Amino acid sequence: MSARDWRKSSYSSEGNACLYISALGDATIRLRESDEPDTILTTTPTTLSALIRSAKAGRLDHLGTA
Repeated sequence: MSARDWRKSSYSSEGNACLYISALGDATIRLRESDEPDTILTTTPTTLSALIRSAKAGRLDHLGTA
């Protein structure tokens, strides 16, 4: 897998903690974080969309509290 297969999130800064995304031909979405590039999460477009909608709606805000 080459670096050109991955796209950096436009919300990531130039330093560490960047999110990268890659789509495969079989409708698999891959996600990785720049600090752990060998750790790759896989999901589907439907599941990723539901996660993003939930985050935008604030339904995950309680997860960040101690």
